[in-house]
Formats: sequence, structure tokens, C-alpha cells
Amino acid sequence: MPVLYLHAMNAHPTPVIYQTGITPATEQIMALYRSAGLKRPIEDAARITRMFEHSNLVVSAWAGEELIGVARALTDYSYCCYLSDLAVALPFQRLGIGRQLIARIREKAGPQCMLLLSAPGAKTYYPTLGMKVVDNGFIIPRES
Repeated sequence: MPVLYLHAMNAHPTPVIYQTGITPATEQIMALYRSAGLKRPIEDAARITRMFEHSNLVVSAWAGEELIGVARALTDYSYCCYLSDLAVALPFQRLGIGRQLIARIREKAGPQCMLLLSAPGAKTYYPTLGMKVVDNGFIIPRES
């Protein structure tokens, strides 16, 4: 997959590094969610920690030591993969990082898996990545 280089003024280009199999620190995740505007329980560190402890597929994007993106999923690696979170820090949005995170989730989940997600606030974004909008879903809303 292509390597993206970020260019800061008067600095050397920084490559975006994608990692699978590591969980970023809870504080880094909370800061990323704040920056990305993702509605998650970002004031509840223990809950964020549990969310990642119980996810079996996490891909993160890094610019040096800075966490700039994350995709968190639950999958059986055989039939379905639910993309729970996709977040890219605001200064790094619209650079293709989200697209690369999804591509890596799909690669790790395998070609037999259907990628599912629910993001009502992003109905215009995901179709640009080749995803189809479906109307045949059901939920039981969370209580808290």
C-alpha cells in the first residue's frame, strides 16, 4: 500500500506508519477522539480502555509518536467484520488516512468478510469509499 508523507513547514517529511496488533494508550485514544469529533465516552477512561481490550482488530496510524488515526473492529475473520470506530485527527483529515485504515481492516479481516458499520452522521462519507448504504438494519439503543 502507498506510503503517505506529511510535510511540516521547515521539517523533513514524516511518513504515516500503520500498525496492527498494538493498542494505543487510552489517553492517546481519548485525545484523538476529541480531535476527530467522534462521539464516544471520552471522559470515561475505563470505558475507553474496555472498548479496546475487547476489540479483536485495531489498526492505528502514527506520525512519529503522535496517534493520528485509528480503526477499531470486531470480527470473526470468516464472515463479518463490524467497524466500530474510524477516527482521524482533524489536522490530518482529507489526506486518505481513513481510507488506508479501512483498507487495512479489510485486508486483515479477509476477503470472505463483509465489512459492516453504522455511522448515521457520515452517510455522505462512506459511499465515497465504495460502501453501500443499507436500510435493512436494526438496533437496540444503548442505555448509557
